[in-house]
Amino acid sequence: MPTRHDIRNVAIVAHVDHGKTTLVDAMLKQAGAFAEHAAEKLDDRMMDSNDLEREKGITILAKNTAVKYHPKDGGEPITINIIDTPGHADFGGEVERGLSMVDAVVLLVDASEGPLPQTRFVLRKALAARMPVILCINKTDRPDSRIDEVVNETYDLFLDLDADEDQIEFPIVYACARDGVASLTKPEDGTVPADSTNLEPFFSTLLEHVPAPEYDDAAPLQAHVTNLDADNFLGRIALLRVEQGELRKGQNVAWIKRDGTISNVRITELMMTEALTRKPAEKAGPGDICAVAGIPDIMIGETLADPENPIALPLITVDEPAISMTIGTNTSPLVGRGGTGKGADAKAAVKDRKVTARQVKDRLDRELIGNVSLRVLDTERPDAWEVQGRGELALAILVEQMRREGFEMTIGKPQVVTKEVDGKTYEPVERMTIDVPEEHMGAVTQLMGVRKGRMDNMSNHGSGWVRMEFVVPSRGLIGFRTEFLTNTRGTGIAHSIHEGHEPWFGALQTRNNGSLVADRSGSVTAFAMTNLQERGVLFTDPGTEVYEGMIVGENSRADDMDVNITKEKKLTNMRSSSADSFEAIVPPRKLSLEQSLEFCRDDECVEVTPEAVRIRKVVLDQKERGRTASRAKR
Repeated sequence: MPTRHDIRNVAIVAHVDHGKTTLVDAMLKQAGAFAEHAAEKLDDRMMDSNDLEREKGITILAKNTAVKYHPKDGGEPITINIIDTPGHADFGGEVERGLSMVDAVVLLVDASEGPLPQTRFVLRKALAARMPVILCINKTDRPDSRIDEVVNETYDLFLDLDADEDQIEFPIVYACARDGVASLTKPEDGTVPADSTNLEPFFSTLLEHVPAPEYDDAAPLQAHVTNLDADNFLGRIALLRVEQGELRKGQNVAWIKRDGTISNVRITELMMTEALTRKPAEKAGPGDICAVAGIPDIMIGETLADPENPIALPLITVDEPAISMTIGTNTSPLVGRGGTGKGADAKAAVKDRKVTARQVKDRLDRELIGNVSLRVLDTERPDAWEVQGRGELALAILVEQMRREGFEMTIGKPQVVTKEVDGKTYEPVERMTIDVPEEHMGAVTQLMGVRKGRMDNMSNHGSGWVRMEFVVPSRGLIGFRTEFLTNTRGTGIAHSIHEGHEPWFGALQTRNNGSLVADRSGSVTAFAMTNLQERGVLFTDPGTEVYEGMIVGENSRADDMDVNITKEKKLTNMRSSSADSFEAIVPPRKLSLEQSLEFCRDDECVEVTPEAVRIRKVVLDQKERGRTASRAKR
């Protein structure tokens, strides 16, 4: 079959924070992508264009870039299309889309941490797609690097995932992406490769081991839509890979939709990626990754084909959702009022806020267009919807994006998505890998035992740290992270990945402490906080506005306690013998959105506004809650 030697398509996959985006930055700089901007200061992590990605330090959206590589022997320049994929399994839909665009993957592994759960996840996807793998051991300059052991652990992982002989014979590149240096020779642990000054060995390995796209001269046009974008002037933009044939600007093509229906449409604009910008192009051939405009309702997974002979490509399939939560309109007494009190951080103007059910539903429907791993289902209430996704983090990111756009919402406690098999209920389980210092091993084992975790493996590298692997039900990990960090004094590292479904594990008791619930509306006073801080940990600052049913802290005991956090000190004209005694207020614990979702119990929910995240009872009225509790006891 004819082959295009002027192009290579490769995805870079890795666990969170192993250096994918840093490596792509170095490739862009060394391939001369920014020669014309040499005088400008270039940002780090240029591929993380989203505000949330920069804040959290993780890749959320799969993005593509292209570098022109000029071989040292003076041959024709070769375009290398690079897909930077997320390292977190919660964004697995992005990984699967990224892999559908490429012919090989670079597996990046930290020289100290070795293969971790997300490494297993992305590698499993690549092996299932029968793709060649190039192993890149990154961060060789870490003082605690252990290169030989990490390479052996990676071989073990390939064997564990049933890789065949061709796949397990992979080339190995050693790199320090931060310094932009790579080598084919193993350096000493803790050092930067000494026999190289750039990424040239890495580029040459890519050209040698990434297959060039093959095509059939006689085949009709076939192009697969793998991602969507939007432009203020061009409207919806479809990112696609051309599998066969040629795509031209102004061409009429057959658009094969998800339901099998076919429409004839015209390509009004065709663009190709160069570095981080899209530039107009006249045509795209087999193997090219391009962007087209002119089809307003096109969706991910659909096909553009030859009008005379339309042949559909297979739809992109993603793993089933494991976690769900209810997203509805804000029903609290503070709805639409913006931030009040000292705790408010005005992120959006009050006039811009979106509080109606129609606005929330439209936004969720828009999210479905570009996010193939998400599902939105109707509930019994007209102003609330069940949103299902891969994991807690993926759903929290969606809520955070909506919050920044001015939405006010009520979020229910995350639940697991179960399924029926032969009349029995099965629930999703996770494989949890935990790295902790030896002295916290007992605390972690106890913590996982309460959550019905089953230890599968334990290893000690002799460095004072222990690595433990557990299989644990997904619902046992809701609210796990905060308690885990407390028990390990912030030193533990925990990563999990979806492991399939197992029969229902039974009842779980996760949070032992109850809540401190405000019993009236008003502003928080320092006097009331001083009296209440012995009862538990408070979440609010003095001056913050609260309402009846809002949770203002965590009780030191197992049951809930209604408290008056707005109580003011009674003033008197009598002199006190001891004068005023001023007690220091313990600084309140500030919960992020993810921590608030973890903290929730079944009868609680989270109120999310652009300025504040509040935890509240589902039933705000104190007497009504009491009646419900007494009925439940009877």
